[in-house]
Amino acid sequence: MSLLTLRNLIATYGASQALFGVSLDLAEGEVLALMGRNGMGKTTTVKCICRMIASNGGLSFAGHDLQRLPSHRAARLGIGLVPEGRRCFADLTVTENLMATARPGPWTEQSVGALFPRLGERADQVARSLSGGEQQMLAIGRALMTNPRLLILDEATEGLAPIVRQEIWTAVGKLKHETGMALLIIDKSLKELGQVCDRAVILERGRSVWEGQMDQITPDIAHNLLGV
Repeated sequence: MSLLTLRNLIATYGASQALFGVSLDLAEGEVLALMGRNGMGKTTTVKCICRMIASNGGLSFAGHDLQRLPSHRAARLGIGLVPEGRRCFADLTVTENLMATARPGPWTEQSVGALFPRLGERADQVARSLSGGEQQMLAIGRALMTNPRLLILDEATEGLAPIVRQEIWTAVGKLKHETGMALLIIDKSLKELGQVCDRAVILERGRSVWEGQMDQITPDIAHNLLGV
C-alpha cells in the first residue's frame, strides 16, 4: 500500500510554473531517490509535499489529502524534513534544537545521540559553533525527533567533506535497515544512492520522465537525464 502518492502534481511560483506533472508512489518502509539535474523541480516537489507552497493535482499521505492541509498538520501526520541548507536554530544548543521538534515516539535525544555520537558530545554547544557536517547531523536528528513515518532528505550530503558524507550515508543505511521508516532522498551521489535506495524517480523540467529500480539506471540514462 502506498504511503505517499503524487499524481500529475502542478506548482507555480507566481506567474512562473515550476512543476508540470510530477507523479510518484512511495510505500511504507521504502527508500526512494528523487533525482534530476539542478533546477528540474526536486526541491519544489518536496515543498509541495510539506505544504510549503500551493499545488494542484493528486497529493496524499497515509490516506489523507495533503492538498487540504497546512504545513504543520502535514508534519503531524508523520512527514519529517531535513531541508536543503540545514537551517538549524543557530542560537540554540544541540539539545534545544532537538527538543524544539520532539514528539512522542522511539526517537529521543538519546537515540539520536546513538546514531550521531558527535551530537551527544556537543549537547551544550550552540548550533552556530558546530561544523557544517555536525550541523547537518543536527538537522537530521531534529527531523527524527518528530518521529516521522516518512523522512525527506534534501541534499543532506552536499558540500560536506568525504569522511562526513560517509558518516551520514552510514546513518541513512541504519535508518533503512533498522527502523522500517520510509525515506525520500534527493542527492547527486549515484553510487551512494544505489547502495541505500530501492527505486528512483527522475525529474526533467518539472515532469516525471523515468521511474525504475536503481540498477536499471544505465549509463545513457545517467548521462542524458542526470548529467553524470
